[in-house]
Amino acid sequence: MTLGDMGTIAANDFSSNSGKFVEIVTAELEALHSEEKRMVLPRFFKCGAGEYGEGDRFLGVVVPDVREVAKKNTFASLAEIEELLGSLWHEVRLCALLILVLQCRKSVPKEIVDFYLAHTAGINNWDLVDLTAPTIIGGYLAKHPEERGLLYSLADSRSLWEQRIAIVSTLTLIRNGEFDNTYALAVKLMGHKHDLMHKAVGWMLREAGKRDSHRLEAFLDEYATSMPRTMLRYSIEKFPEPLRRHYLTMK
Repeated sequence: MTLGDMGTIAANDFSSNSGKFVEIVTAELEALHSEEKRMVLPRFFKCGAGEYGEGDRFLGVVVPDVREVAKKNTFASLAEIEELLGSLWHEVRLCALLILVLQCRKSVPKEIVDFYLAHTAGINNWDLVDLTAPTIIGGYLAKHPEERGLLYSLADSRSLWEQRIAIVSTLTLIRNGEFDNTYALAVKLMGHKHDLMHKAVGWMLREAGKRDSHRLEAFLDEYATSMPRTMLRYSIEKFPEPLRRHYLTMK
């Protein structure tokens, strides 16, 4: 489904009984909007022609306020959440995803994982991925290591956002002291062409390095010369300056 398709769906949100929940949530978000943010956010999330967020539309609501609306609607059904994910408004889709995150606070049901993966067309910018994938996909895989092949299937996707879901989901594993999948995916995605993936992989490497700096250094000793510079810079951000310079001069 393209953003254009999503817009067609969203255009009908207010004209049918089935869209009543979308109408209510959109109105709650609209009441919290800022005209300044409405103008700034499309530029921040690169929504111009030819950019990665092309065609996305913003009400102008900041994330803390979207969270508050999500909290008020925690008990929404998957059918209602699906309606929200069909909205052309970025914050409405974010609200839908944050509701899913709230529903996964105690455990992550397989039903929600399957639902999330079936609706990645609506998870189409980096914030939508980063605020949800660690809890939903990462949280599930932390409890089901036998299913971690999913990460590599996502990494093999042609979708930039599914590829980002793959690497960012490992944040939960990193926090649990498990680094193997992060490093394996870093190698797999090292040749990716998009700067957003370079940043995401570098971020996850940095998080892994916070917990085991020796392993990150060993990885960089082998791969620093092959890594995109942005990926390398992100990964060594917390290193002492002499060590940062050492790896940067290897490029």
